[in-house]
Amino acid sequence: MRKQTLLYPVIIGIFGGLIWFIINQGNHLPVNGGGGAVPVATAAPLSLGQQWLDTIRHPLSLLLLQIILIVVTARVFGKLARYIKQPAVVGEIVAGICLGPSLLGWLLPGGSSFLFPAESLKTLQFLSQIGLAFFMFIVGMELDASKVKNKAHVAVMISHVSIVFPFFLGVWLAYYIFPNFAPANVGFISFALFMGIAMSITAFPVLARIVQERKLSGTPLGILAITCAAADDVTAWCILAAVVAIAKATGFAGTLITLGAALLFVGIMLYVIKPWLGKQIRKYTAAGNKVAAVATVFLVVLLSAWITEVIGIHALFGAFLAGVIMPADATIKTWLTDKVEDISVLLLLPIFFAFTGLRTQIGLLSAGHLWAVFGLIMLVAVGGKFGGSALTARLMGQSWTDATAIGALMNTRGLMELIVLNLGYDLGILSPEIFAMLVLMALATTFMTGPLLDMVKHFESKRSWKASGPMKASLE
Repeated sequence: MRKQTLLYPVIIGIFGGLIWFIINQGNHLPVNGGGGAVPVATAAPLSLGQQWLDTIRHPLSLLLLQIILIVVTARVFGKLARYIKQPAVVGEIVAGICLGPSLLGWLLPGGSSFLFPAESLKTLQFLSQIGLAFFMFIVGMELDASKVKNKAHVAVMISHVSIVFPFFLGVWLAYYIFPNFAPANVGFISFALFMGIAMSITAFPVLARIVQERKLSGTPLGILAITCAAADDVTAWCILAAVVAIAKATGFAGTLITLGAALLFVGIMLYVIKPWLGKQIRKYTAAGNKVAAVATVFLVVLLSAWITEVIGIHALFGAFLAGVIMPADATIKTWLTDKVEDISVLLLLPIFFAFTGLRTQIGLLSAGHLWAVFGLIMLVAVGGKFGGSALTARLMGQSWTDATAIGALMNTRGLMELIVLNLGYDLGILSPEIFAMLVLMALATTFMTGPLLDMVKHFESKRSWKASGPMKASLE
């Protein structure tokens, strides 16, 4: 044993010395420059600090640094949000805003441009979209299709009224603010339609995350709320396609094609892919080949997301639909959830929330009269979405408690609203001031969801306690 220990450094030393000798001799060889021997050109050595900076600026190194910074900041702000009884997504949105031009870019412009250069944001965007797609797959997989069918009529009614009513109010508001706040050379119809869609959108992924965090996913209220939000956003995205078509002066033909293609795709997924996928998974499960089963599911998720993205109704709906058509076997769902949930929810999904915050500037309101207009926007947004959803749910037979909770959840706008706003801003339809007001409205309505749900829970428990009072007295 001792001889073997001594033999190790001898062997390493001999071959290390031979390698050094060959390299040393090779340094004296002429360099082939194509025209005979030429002297070796020696570049000036970089300082250690410059080497480190160049290494950090490398796209992969910068991406990893951005992910670390976003995940850590999102976790910190997510915990702070939970501490004040807010959903973690609110903290993650605020984290993105703090990392963006609204705070970090204002305090440390050089540091912000170094950490988040404009050319690097596309990579973050694509990565975040993949994380969101897999999260929506989990949400779709957790739905009980039979319960959704039972509530489809109620959900469609609630969701469509919760779009039409705030859309009307948004167009009405646009009539009064158009002369002073519309950008130059923008027609009223484009401005009004974008104000309407901004008032009527619901943040499907944020709502689903809130439902999941509050452990409402399997309850009738949670299922109805997610179904309403799903119907709401499918309709809203179709309306958005029409609005964009009008804004670009391309007419309604593209919208009709998009809607027809979407309906055809849903039919194929439900009546062709679903039975085929169930048969494939059962075959692989019987053979004990879990890897092949999971790979097939992932392929379906990615293909479904890709097709809906190409159609024009956003990739997340394809991923959600892929989750809906999963076999009802609890074991299979557990496999898939274990494979996807941690990496999606804990790592990739915060990047999605942070990315939108990185593109959002809050410090655009400087004059006092703008806050009065912001107050009108908040009144229209909350009255239209919360009030319209709650009243419709009540008319459809829900209790006042559930109707109010549905109204609070449907009032959640979050990042889907920010995506719509960025689209309107990029098209030049929304002015910087209106854009800032609508961003603040999206954050405020998302922030309101938690307190409203807590109020509903408080009044429901208080009412239940009062109702049980006579019974307690009789028992005593």
